[in-house]
Amino acid sequence: MFGVGLHFSLKDLLSARALAIPGALGQIAIATLLGMALAHALGWTMGAGLVFGLALSFASTVVLLRALQERRLIETERGRIAVGWLIVEDMVMVLALVMLPALAGILTGQPGADWSAVALPIAITLGKVVAFVALMLIVGRRVIPWLLHYIAHTGSRELFRLAVLAIALGFAYGATTLFDVSFALGAFFAGMILSESELSHRAASETLPLRDAFAVLFFVSVGMLVDPMIVVRDWAAVIGVLLIVVIGKSLAAYAIVRMFRYSHGTALTISASLAQIGEFSFILAGLGVSLKLLPEQGRDLILAGAILSIMPNPLLFVVLDRILAKESVSPDDADPAAAKTVDGLREPLAPRRLPAMSCWSVMAASAAISARRWQRAACRCW
Repeated sequence: MFGVGLHFSLKDLLSARALAIPGALGQIAIATLLGMALAHALGWTMGAGLVFGLALSFASTVVLLRALQERRLIETERGRIAVGWLIVEDMVMVLALVMLPALAGILTGQPGADWSAVALPIAITLGKVVAFVALMLIVGRRVIPWLLHYIAHTGSRELFRLAVLAIALGFAYGATTLFDVSFALGAFFAGMILSESELSHRAASETLPLRDAFAVLFFVSVGMLVDPMIVVRDWAAVIGVLLIVVIGKSLAAYAIVRMFRYSHGTALTISASLAQIGEFSFILAGLGVSLKLLPEQGRDLILAGAILSIMPNPLLFVVLDRILAKESVSPDDADPAAAKTVDGLREPLAPRRLPAMSCWSVMAASAAISARRWQRAACRCW
């Protein structure tokens, strides 16, 4: 989660806020409703359906960033919209992770649990989160860059790497101990604050082996929780999960992007980016099981859906590249000046108008050019 926070950029979110914020919220709502419908068909409670639908509505930031980096789309308009879209999803997931424990009593239908009884715990939880975020934005934004700059001036690469690791683990542990915020959320905010520093790229490169190692351990631990027999035992539910993740989310994202009058290529890129679920969904599923909100079958379905949707996601981008390459070939491409691109849409340029010249003007100009050529040749001979 620290590595995910390093790629979190408020500038990217603000640059694409016109589409990323309403689009991500609309797509989350549609995917959550689809997940709740599937949970209702499986006979689960409304609370379980809410957690299940939310887990299916979020995509993996790590998978998306790697796919965009391989195709050098990070700095393009499509890349900024996709990254901003997932940043909004991450923010909503952070809010869900914070609010879910406080609302567990109401969602599980415990006796005596109503809004008046949980109002105070919710207010305390939100107060702690606000205090933690304020501390990170006010104090952490000054302390972390200053500390890293001081260590960087020592010239010790090992010390810099150790400092970055200590910041990630220290802020995560402090968030858990002092503010009752999850360990993963604390590491995420530490990476987010560090991403605003000038040394964020160096910190990312220096910690890349550690992040890869932790990512491998994370996915290995997730794989150990997967029950392979669920594909055979609950094959219909697994297909339903895949249809929601790969088809339902993609169609919803495509329709939303086109409603905002963006190009066909941008809509397809966003759709392919969201056709998977990732790390935040695992954390939410584990929290739901620990709070007795989500049955273990739901966690197994989420894990199976994540694995089965992440594996073919690179193939979707390959198909997307071929579709966009075919659409970019048109009769106007023979003359690069014949058309221009505005927001991904091709618009014909107005034909060039040459000044009208009489035949006598053309003959006079040709004669003058010939006379100059003969004059130069005579000078060289002389």
